[in-house]
Amino acid sequence: MQIGNSGHAGCPIVVGGGLAGLMTALRLAPQPVVLLAKVPLTEGAASAWAQGGIAAAVGDDDRPSLHAADTLAAGDGLCDPVVANRIATAAPAAIVELERHGVAFDRDASGRLVLGLEAAHTRRRIVHVTGDGTGAAIMTALVAAVRATPSIAVIEGLEARRLLVDDRGVAGVLAAGRSEACLLPSRHVVLATGGLGGLFAHTTNPLSAVGQGLALAARAGAALADMEFVQFHPTALDIGLDPMPLVSEAVRGEGAVLIDETGARFMAGNGRGELEPRDVVSRAVAARMAVGHRVFLDARAALGAGFTDRFPRIAARCCSVGIDPARQPIPVRPAVHYHMGGIAVDAEGRSTVEGLWACGEAAATGLHGANRLASNSLLEAVVMAGAVAASIAGTQEAPTPGQRPVALPAAPRAESLRGLVSGTLGVARDRDALQGAIDRLQPLAFKGGSAADPALVALMIATAALAREESRGGHWRRDFPRTSPAWARRLVQRVHDTGTRLVCGAAPLAAVPRPLVIGA
Repeated sequence: MQIGNSGHAGCPIVVGGGLAGLMTALRLAPQPVVLLAKVPLTEGAASAWAQGGIAAAVGDDDRPSLHAADTLAAGDGLCDPVVANRIATAAPAAIVELERHGVAFDRDASGRLVLGLEAAHTRRRIVHVTGDGTGAAIMTALVAAVRATPSIAVIEGLEARRLLVDDRGVAGVLAAGRSEACLLPSRHVVLATGGLGGLFAHTTNPLSAVGQGLALAARAGAALADMEFVQFHPTALDIGLDPMPLVSEAVRGEGAVLIDETGARFMAGNGRGELEPRDVVSRAVAARMAVGHRVFLDARAALGAGFTDRFPRIAARCCSVGIDPARQPIPVRPAVHYHMGGIAVDAEGRSTVEGLWACGEAAATGLHGANRLASNSLLEAVVMAGAVAASIAGTQEAPTPGQRPVALPAAPRAESLRGLVSGTLGVARDRDALQGAIDRLQPLAFKGGSAADPALVALMIATAALAREESRGGHWRRDFPRTSPAWARRLVQRVHDTGTRLVCGAAPLAAVPRPLVIGA
């Protein structure tokens, strides 16, 4: 086993090459930092797949307080209002910062930002690039900025397998590539590893997104929160691809409607129709499919021949399989798109383990509550990257930890779990299925092997979903179909000190405090 480059020994380590990781590394400059990425920076990050854009109250009719109010409404009673207001207030400056890094957001002939509308927003506030190319454009600009920053040492092709901890907290990262393992000592580690959609059979995420950062944090002793809240996007392109291409919510924002194979529009008369929050629309689509119908997104009347100009990437994907969205409805179905839960962090992105921070989808900041508001995820990553970097910069220097032998765990593989996870932790859940999942996942999570870390993450979802005896946001129980005021609280979990089981308890709605104390 090799010891990491001595020139960067003890530097902060950012694990993850998506938007959250890149922005954290850039914000730390000129402080030396190691950016650890499992694959080349231009590949594999879900950030690059984001179509909709970034939510920011920059329109004449908008205010950050309205953005925060929409966030709280979508979060179904579990958002932290302080966090929502802080991030919504920081959104306009986040757009300016990204432009400074070279992101060219769409503007009209007068130079004003073009703003889109997405579900559960009461104003047009979605800032985008080339219509549906926001994520790819942001990643291209930030990767170039990172590579041009001398203080950032990019290490590609190494996957974090374990966090090292001692009596002072985090001590480093054990990583491995195809042919060797590497031990990177550090007292400051940021997990920006993304989501967990790859655990499910139908997902819009990269298949490698199996919640590895969550498993790393849990096995290091960190608390995790809101794990039961998984967001299903209602309109993934249903053409047999795995992962499934996304048909952005912005298409519905421009007036496209959901129909079945008979042409019936089944969301008509349901509140805001197709622009209800994602959990509502996903359940409606899933219910329609459960009784034998196919579901389509019909943009013919709303966009027609203008579809390609407004959504060129979606149009190209449709046309590649013989679907012309200007003349034909687009086949869609729900797919896992985002995870509201993750590593419990405070306002600075600090976890409950000393020296460990989390940023982006891997973190549970309290912003998203039970159901993320569309286009708040990229925003959260940008804003919280600044908070994390400032927190790290404000910590005292610590001696580089000594080295000790560490066993290298197997590379995580989730293929054998995807059917089980989708069948029990999907859009609709119930006690028997959840208990069955826990019984099967428990031994896998704690016996070692390639399925252990993915099984641990799935076990945390199932454990929290079984404990939460209500339906709220992205969590819906057939046996408890209503929202209960008694459950207006967060569920927090950790791995028991024995390393053989989980501990799950309730915490207040406010951002999880440090140190966190939950039931034994």
